[in-house]
Amino acid sequence: MQQEDLSRRDFIHGTARAGLAAAAAPLVSNRILGANDRIVMAIIGAGGMGRGHMRYFQKEGCEWAAVCDVYEPNRLEGLKIAGPQAKGYNDYREVLERKDIDAILIATPEHWHHRHLIDTVRAGKDAYCEKPMSWSIEQGAEMIKEVRKTDRVVQIGMQRRSAPAIIEIKKLIDEGTIGEINLVRAEWWWNLGPVNRQVKVEADKLDWKRFVGPAPHKHEFDPVKYRYWRYFWDFSGGNMTDQGTHLIDVIQWCMNVDRPLSALSYGSVYKLQPAETPDTFCAIVEYPKFTATWTLTYTNSFQKGWALIFQGQKGTIELSEEGYKVYPEPWNEKKNYCRWEAPAGVKENLPGNVTNKDPHVKNFLECVKSRRQPNATVEIGHQAVRTLHLANIAYHKRTRAALAPDGVTVRT
Repeated sequence: MQQEDLSRRDFIHGTARAGLAAAAAPLVSNRILGANDRIVMAIIGAGGMGRGHMRYFQKEGCEWAAVCDVYEPNRLEGLKIAGPQAKGYNDYREVLERKDIDAILIATPEHWHHRHLIDTVRAGKDAYCEKPMSWSIEQGAEMIKEVRKTDRVVQIGMQRRSAPAIIEIKKLIDEGTIGEINLVRAEWWWNLGPVNRQVKVEADKLDWKRFVGPAPHKHEFDPVKYRYWRYFWDFSGGNMTDQGTHLIDVIQWCMNVDRPLSALSYGSVYKLQPAETPDTFCAIVEYPKFTATWTLTYTNSFQKGWALIFQGQKGTIELSEEGYKVYPEPWNEKKNYCRWEAPAGVKENLPGNVTNKDPHVKNFLECVKSRRQPNATVEIGHQAVRTLHLANIAYHKRTRAALAPDGVTVRT
């Protein structure tokens, strides 16, 4: 989202500079990890998604030393997974002070990612940060600068970057299998139940002030905003960035581009009131040599799930959670006709569970030991969500939003 007032812009940059009091003397782990050494980790944000990630890392042999969450029930559930050797925390800064921790899993709401990631690398820890990487374009640009001042390994949780089936279609597109691509369609169809306005949150066990943290506005305690934070602009870019980061990243990766020229977006909240972020929208993204559309609804589950369709002049690639199919182009130039029925696929790979997180977690852990760059670097994380922030600016302004050559400034 665009920052339109000076105080908000100053706040964003101020939080990055503030960091930890001990930022000038990072608390780097003294351990040199060998190939068989167990990586010691901590999690900041042990909600449902975070605890699910904990199990993936645990399966790969990680040891959990600390669980941090501002809501006590989440913290206790995380400690059950972590084991008796782990300690619980309410303040993430106390976690970062521990010298025995090698890496941090950041699974907090995205309005906290900026501060959490910068403070983590300043403290000498590697990080696996959930997507979307940032709450704004400006934040993302600053996160890159701060990470690159260090030698820390940072993986953004865009697991499609490590998915074998998607790596295959990237190669097919690079080889020109479906010819020049002029249109790519990204789609996500879910039918979610209504927002539970009577949701139960134990207020006496939640540090609400710490949850709100760096949000641009003050908020009185609201259990709906806590449970459904993705539906409110101060805490999230909404479904545009939450799901869009996954798909736009694959588009830009396969099409060998890192930024759009402009975006338009229209949508509304039709079902999930009192949400602020739209539950249904369509964004159109302009790139130098092709157009992408990004359509989502949480009110209908026809063809349930997500899909990407790359439409080239020689054929089409359809990608979903099941895998991919390659279709020949129906138009026959010599005979001057088009087969209106869907053509049979000429190549397919349908392994199912394309977005399994195992390969992405393994890639991060291997890089923690080898010190190589992971599959989804902080630059890639920023480039993916920047496009969606641009679309959100267009949505708010109800006009075309163009990205300036500096990659940060937005013109409407």
